[in-house]
Amino acid sequence: TIWFILIGVLLIGYAVLDGFDLGVGIIHLFFKTDEHRRLSLNSIGPVWDGNEVWLITSGGALFAAFPNVYATAFSGFYLPFMVLLFALISRAVSIEFRSKEENPRWRNSFDLAFTTGSFLSSLLFGVAVGNIIEGMKIGSNMEYQGTLLDQLNPYALLMGVFTVIVFAMHGAIYLNLKNEGAHQDIVRGLAKKLYYVFIVFFVIVTAVTLWKRPGMLANFSFGKIPSASFKLDIIKQNEFLISVFAWLIVLLNILAIANIPRTLQKGKELQCLISSGCSIGAMIFLFAAGLFPDMMPSTIDPQFSLNIYNASSSLMTLKNMLIIALIGLPFVLSYTISIYWVFRGKTKITKHSY
Repeated sequence: TIWFILIGVLLIGYAVLDGFDLGVGIIHLFFKTDEHRRLSLNSIGPVWDGNEVWLITSGGALFAAFPNVYATAFSGFYLPFMVLLFALISRAVSIEFRSKEENPRWRNSFDLAFTTGSFLSSLLFGVAVGNIIEGMKIGSNMEYQGTLLDQLNPYALLMGVFTVIVFAMHGAIYLNLKNEGAHQDIVRGLAKKLYYVFIVFFVIVTAVTLWKRPGMLANFSFGKIPSASFKLDIIKQNEFLISVFAWLIVLLNILAIANIPRTLQKGKELQCLISSGCSIGAMIFLFAAGLFPDMMPSTIDPQFSLNIYNASSSLMTLKNMLIIALIGLPFVLSYTISIYWVFRGKTKITKHSY
C-alpha cells in the first residue's frame, strides 16, 4: 500500500512538472515569431531534463515494487511505448539543436518536431491511462491478450485528447509566470481559451468515466469500501476516514480548477500555476483511489486483474526499497527545489540561450 502511494506521488510529480514542459511544446507553433518561440524554449530550458527524471524514477520504482505490473504494461504497450520514447527523444533533440542555426527552415523543422513530440507524448500518456481505467484483456498468466486496435478505443483516445488539453493549459499558465510584455499577453490569452476547452472536456471525461466504470466510486462510499479477502486491517478499521479524505481531494480539485480563471484575471501568476498543478495532482489521485487496490484491471475476468497484492515484490524487498527511498527522496526534492529557486524570475534571451 505504501509503495502504491509512493509511485502515485512520483507520477504526480512527473505530471505536474513535466506536464508544463509538454504543454509548452504543444502550444509552441501558436507563436509566430522566432523571439516568442525562443522565449518559450528558454522558459523551460533550465528544468525540462530534470523534470523527466521523475518519469524514469517512477518507472524504476514500478519495476522493483510491482514487477508483474511493469512486465504486463511494458509488453502490452510495447509499440506505443516505443513511439513515446521516440517522441521524447525528438523533443530533447529539438530543444538542443533548434537555435544552433539561423536558417528559418532549420528552426521551423525542429519547431515542428518539438510540437509533434510533445503532442504525441501527452496523447500516449492519456491513452495509457484510459486503457487502465477501462480495463485491459489480461489473461490468467498476467499477459496482455489484446491488440493495438483494442488500445486505441474511443474512451482511451478521449483520455488522450483530454491529457493534451490539460498539459497545453498547464504549459500556457507556466509561460504566463515566466514571461512578461507582449509574450505574456499572448500566453495569458491562450491560457484563458484553453481553460474553457478544458472545462468542457473535464465534464465529458468525468461523466463518461463514471458511466463506464461506476465501481470507481466504491472507495468514496463512507464505510462501504468493497470487501475483499486480502483487504488490510488498517483499511477495514479506517474506511470512513479514507472516504472523507478522498472527498476532500474531490473538493480540492474543484476549488483548484475554479481558482485558475480568477488568478489569471488578477495577475496572480504563481497562484495560478499552483492551482493548475493541484488540479492535475488531484485528478491523478482520484484515478488511483478509484482503482485501488487494482493497478491493471482485467476485462476478461476480474480475478485476473493485477493488484497491489498479486503483483508486488516480496515484503523484504519492499521494506528495503522504502528505506532507500526515504534516504534518497529528500535529495531529489532538494535538488528540484534548488534548481527552480536558482532559475526563478522572468525569462531573458542572452547569447547563451537556446
